Amino acid sequence: MVIPKWILLCIYESFYIYKRWRGKIQGVSDSEKRKQRIDMCETKTLDYYNKNARSFAEATMDVDFYDTQKYFQNLLPEQGYILDFGCGSGRDIKYFLSQHFQVDAIDGSEELCRIASDYTGIKVKKMLFKELEEIEKYDGIWACSSILHLPKRELKAVFEKMVKALKKDGIIYTSFKYGDFEGERNGRYFTDFTEEKFNEFVQDIENVKLKEEWITCDVRPGRGEEKWLNLILQKN
Repeated sequence: MVIPKWILLCIYESFYIYKRWRGKIQGVSDSEKRKQRIDMCETKTLDYYNKNARSFAEATMDVDFYDTQKYFQNLLPEQGYILDFGCGSGRDIKYFLSQHFQVDAIDGSEELCRIASDYTGIKVKKMLFKELEEIEKYDGIWACSSILHLPKRELKAVFEKMVKALKKDGIIYTSFKYGDFEGERNGRYFTDFTEEKFNEFVQDIENVKLKEEWITCDVRPGRGEEKWLNLILQKN
C-alpha cells in the first residue's frame, strides 16, 4: 500500500509542530523552576531576618564601622545624597545623618525597616533590591553586607540598577564574605567573592569601574576569623 504524499506531509508537519510545542513548554518549565528557586531563596532569607530582626539589630547596631564609613564619606561631596541599600539595623544611616548627608534607606525585611526607622528617625522603605528604579539620583550607594544575599545570576541586574541610580562619578561601597561559596548558609542565601572572582564578574557591568578592594576581618565580637571583601566602585 502506497501512502499518499499529502498524508505523509501532514504527519511530518504535525510531528514538527508537536516537537516545537514540547520544546517550548519545556523551556518555560525550566525558566519557571529557576524563578521558583530564586524566589524561594529570597523568601527564606527575608523570613530569617524578620524572625531574628531584634537579635540581629542588637548584634550589629553598636559595631564600630567608623573607618569604612569615613573612607566612603570622603569620596562623596559634602552633604551629598546617599542610598543605604539594605540598611539592616540602621547603624550606618545614623552615622551618615550625623555627618549632614541626605539619606534614603531601604530594606527587604519589614521588621528591620521598623527597627531602623525607630532607631534613626527617618522612614525606611520596605523594598527589594530588584525594585530600585531611580535614575541619577544619588552621590553614593552604601550596600554594606546586603546584596551578598542575592544569587550571582541576579546580582548583575541589580548592579546595573545601582549604577543607573548614581549621578556621574557616583560611588558604590559594598561587601561580600570572602570565598567562592554560593548557596544557603545558616538559614540565608549567600554569594561569596574573592578578588579574582569579583574582577571577572564586574567586567560584564557597563559604565562602572572597580576603584579599590581590600580584605578585612569581621568586626563583630567572636567572629574575627571571618574575612570580608570590601569594594569601592565608581560610575564612569
